[in-house]
Amino acid sequence: MTKNLWILTEERPKRDVIHNILFKFSKDNKIPCFIDTIRILPILNNNNDFSFTYEVVGFRSRSNKINQIFIKTISGQSSFVDFLIFYQENEPKIEDTPIYGIEETKTDDSESRNTGIFQRATKFVYIDFFYNDIKKVMLYSLKIKQKESQTKTNIFGTKCLLTLGVEIMGKKLDPKNHTPFKTVDELIEFKNSMRRPPNGNVPILINKINDKIEISGYLFKSNSLSHDPNIGALSLICASLRKLGWDKKIVITEHGLSQKHIKGNNKFVQIASKLNIDFDGLKRVAPKIKDSYWHYEKEGEKLGTIFIHLVVENFTKGNSLFENHAGCEKGYFITKSGEPIPLKKYQDREKYKNGDKNQIVHIPDLILIDFDKSEIINIEGKKYKFRTNGIEELNNFDAIENSYIKPNYPKFKIIRTVVLYGSTEEKVIEIEVGFLLNENGKLVLGIKAPDLFKVAIKNLLDYWNKE
Repeated sequence: MTKNLWILTEERPKRDVIHNILFKFSKDNKIPCFIDTIRILPILNNNNDFSFTYEVVGFRSRSNKINQIFIKTISGQSSFVDFLIFYQENEPKIEDTPIYGIEETKTDDSESRNTGIFQRATKFVYIDFFYNDIKKVMLYSLKIKQKESQTKTNIFGTKCLLTLGVEIMGKKLDPKNHTPFKTVDELIEFKNSMRRPPNGNVPILINKINDKIEISGYLFKSNSLSHDPNIGALSLICASLRKLGWDKKIVITEHGLSQKHIKGNNKFVQIASKLNIDFDGLKRVAPKIKDSYWHYEKEGEKLGTIFIHLVVENFTKGNSLFENHAGCEKGYFITKSGEPIPLKKYQDREKYKNGDKNQIVHIPDLILIDFDKSEIINIEGKKYKFRTNGIEELNNFDAIENSYIKPNYPKFKIIRTVVLYGSTEEKVIEIEVGFLLNENGKLVLGIKAPDLFKVAIKNLLDYWNKE
């Protein structure tokens, strides 16, 4: 029976990531196929309004198992993986069960020991509240070369993920080091052999005492239970211990919390309840789990910026130099040589620490390049009702232009514009607004919209009117 493949995501869908997802699905289901240049095309209705669904083209197979491939933008309620993949005829509903939960990251040891593993590990534990038997995948879309020798932090985290049955894609695994833990004692010995943090920090150490395991880990931050790296590490460790068969007590010690910080809507409190974990010296509280894991996004500003990003990418010769869509993973800045580099938060960190707030590098939501017009477009995304704020924020881009754009693209003119989502308005009067996608899917170009926007929308309309 022919079905559709539905890719639901919080992220701006990237061609290489979609390629990897399609390859994974085809391989798992033994579907012979060709995956050519992937294009992600907004689907317009008969009124030339956006349907808030994208179609993926570039996948070919003689098999009749996949009819069409669709992408829709969603938002998660808490600790949500980047992609849910459904294989069914109709658009997924909340009560439907996906076949994959995929977390995608571009971060490896070369940038951060914690972000690439631990801060994402919580998601694979939390998803079990809603879907027990789906396949879980950690997909590395590395833009910066993977380090030859992995840190023990990375090796430990990877071993724990493998212990939980998470598949690792897009990253070379060492068959000697990157294997699942076989026993509780093996996991404990490995973790306790790792390098300790600087003096004054609480190390994560595991101590097995008869019928109890104690794990030290500081969880207090910003007057709450919100220390994300340790939340991720402790979630991963405790889930791995349970997977390995430890059914006795697990207690988190040296956490730095008081009873008022143990709240039922906190994601780690919820995970602790599910895994039967105690906080030393504190009482448990009943977890307050959300009714659903995700919902279709209908309000966020990223609906507008992701739309214009994909239309430019697929219907013009233009491209993006940087992306930071609201709620999505921040990208790299692409230099004139094509090298991806991370943007600094401050021009001079020491001056910022000493009180100079002008050292902050304000980052646009999207930077596009128009090669035909030799223009670079700095874009601030906003909901329609906050358009005035977006216009004001255009004044903050001097630092990024002077530090990154002008040195790399000295002959390009720089334009600043706002992209909006929301309302039922069908025109915009503010000249600083380049594009509005309204809540009915109307495509509204601004009075002084960049030429790249005009070409993109024209080509999109032409494509659908030829169908």
